[in-house]
Amino acid sequence: MRLLMSAFAFCVATSAAAQAPDARRIVQEHVLPRYQMLADDTSALMATAQAQCVADSAPLRAAYHTAFDAWIGVSHLRFGPSEQNDRGFALAFWPDPRGSTPKTLATLIQDQDPVAQDADAFATVSVAARGFYALEFLLFDAQFAEGENAEYRCVLTQAITRDIAANAQAILSDWQNGYAALMTEAGNDTYRTDTEAAQQLFTALSTGLEFTSGTRIARPLGTFDRPRPNRAEARRSERSLRHVVLSLEATRELAALISGDDAAVDAAFEVALGRAQDVDDPVFGTVADPQSRFRVEVLQQSINSIRRLLAEEIGPRLGITAGFNSLDGD
Repeated sequence: MRLLMSAFAFCVATSAAAQAPDARRIVQEHVLPRYQMLADDTSALMATAQAQCVADSAPLRAAYHTAFDAWIGVSHLRFGPSEQNDRGFALAFWPDPRGSTPKTLATLIQDQDPVAQDADAFATVSVAARGFYALEFLLFDAQFAEGENAEYRCVLTQAITRDIAANAQAILSDWQNGYAALMTEAGNDTYRTDTEAAQQLFTALSTGLEFTSGTRIARPLGTFDRPRPNRAEARRSERSLRHVVLSLEATRELAALISGDDAAVDAAFEVALGRAQDVDDPVFGTVADPQSRFRVEVLQQSINSIRRLLAEEIGPRLGITAGFNSLDGD
């Protein structure tokens, strides 16, 4: 009898521990506030570009950084409204291994394509010429920030910022006007159970960390014999390391909500953020130097440790696993 009662107690404890995270709380405290911030900051970016569209405008560059920060804070949430009409890619087309962004921008500028003057028409332009990475070229790359066709470059800058703001607002609106209810009121064609909703959020967390480790850091690291610092994300505006830190901070918040403020998870994020502070190179430009490379590799390893902890301990404890995310195809 004692053995039977012990087994029963174990089953009850396991059932309680495996309770799915509260999707409603996560949507209300993590998803919606961050997408609201993105909508607000991109709207401010658009307004600034309408008033000051020259590349070396300090207010425009400041608005760019603020809005880009907000995007990185939601860049792991690549499902639902952000993937409708390829909005996520229209906001952030990177990596760009074929160099499509500068090529497409150069063609638009050379032809002075009138598509930039019509918001609806510009929304049909290749994602390579839209979003934050295209805007970075116009503001920080000498090939585009200087030279001829200044008037058209101004028009193009305004078109890109207008398109960024429109996509950010569309994502927020879809969350507010339907998708949040789908996720928090399971029993529909998208999320049949609370566990499916929790699994989607867990996937976003896992994939966001994987993207930071396997793309944001791995691309400039390259190999020991062939480092690739020029592949670093947003290096022209010196945001490469900044994106790693911002993404870690955002996923740390999500991880706390999913894991129930698990101390081991929080400690793992604290280690990773500490390793990021040790990397004294905002663009990973010194990865060819063995000592500098080692610090970046240690940072990467600390992020991989978080992923293992989530996959091997937190996910099984909660009864959820990571599934497919659109970033898996990048």
